[in-house]
Amino acid sequence: MVRSISSHSIAPASVLRGDGAWDEALPQIKSLCSRPLVLGRSASTADQRQRLVSDLLAHGLQPLQAQLQFDCCEQDLQRVAAEAQGCDAVLAAGGGKVLDAGKLLAHRLSLPCITVPLSASTCAGWTALSNIYSPQGAFEGDVALDRCPDLLVFDHGLVRQAPSRTLASGVADALAKWYEASVSSGDSSDGLVQQAVQMARVLRDQLLIDSLTALKDPDSEAWVRTAEACALTAGVMGGLGGARCRTVAAHAVHNGLTQLEACHHVLHGEKVGFGILVQLRLEERLGGNRLAGQAHRQLLPLLRQLGLPVSLDDLGLAQASLRELQEVCRFACREGSDLHHLPFAVTPGALLEALVGAAELSPSSL
Repeated sequence: MVRSISSHSIAPASVLRGDGAWDEALPQIKSLCSRPLVLGRSASTADQRQRLVSDLLAHGLQPLQAQLQFDCCEQDLQRVAAEAQGCDAVLAAGGGKVLDAGKLLAHRLSLPCITVPLSASTCAGWTALSNIYSPQGAFEGDVALDRCPDLLVFDHGLVRQAPSRTLASGVADALAKWYEASVSSGDSSDGLVQQAVQMARVLRDQLLIDSLTALKDPDSEAWVRTAEACALTAGVMGGLGGARCRTVAAHAVHNGLTQLEACHHVLHGEKVGFGILVQLRLEERLGGNRLAGQAHRQLLPLLRQLGLPVSLDDLGLAQASLRELQEVCRFACREGSDLHHLPFAVTPGALLEALVGAAELSPSSL
């Protein structure tokens, strides 16, 4: 049997994790570069980034700071690329969109990339992928990169300072790995893809067990397992499974929701978590999958307990017009959307019905 060649960017070249990981990383950073561009955005993490810069200076490096004005978007990337002249690495410190911008910038400039997540809200610090947004925050598309970061520094002390909301958002984003990969790739004959799907199942089970305790007690072992599951392990599925371990409706719904300004305050994983409920509703109603109804009933109370949005009202869209919701559905159903990895056709009208009823328990799941 002739098999096609597939390429996999599975993991960062080096990962340091644990309390004090940043201090341990400094010699390794010095071996990678002498003048890193330190990229960030949020005012709430400015003090943390300044500490990183001070530590780099103390170790003989000459960091240059740059700040994003928007999410990961072309306008910012082009401006920062011009500012980065003379730099020999990109060190991105922040949430998922900052990490995506840093990876893409390093990719375009052919520089080493160092990611320092300041929350566990996504696995962006791990992956060889960047999402592109408009200056207004609307999703435009994604870019596959030639490799994962050269160094990922996951310092528990830095991440613990993030609001608990970011961890809850990370849980939702990581849970989607199972619900999406099992649909898109569950019947794959490729061994690596099969293993990635099963890893996603194990990841889901761990989050179902640990996530509530983790949010209540950031000093617990459950917090460590949950934070690392969201920011590190979740990235393995895409690397190991490759493009065939695809996102499906949950992320397509996220992409559609970003088109509405009223939803821009909602975090990435919060939109994705809502998208899981929508996907399960589609699987049950259009795909005839009764197990999807059971999964919906299991997941809905957990998302509520985590403080995550489960309805359009929770997303701040109580006053959204029918036209706006139709815009969400049209974008999510556009040609080439991940939503079409579902094993059945979905129209914008059917998606709208699932959006409106995402928090409802159907009779078949009772």
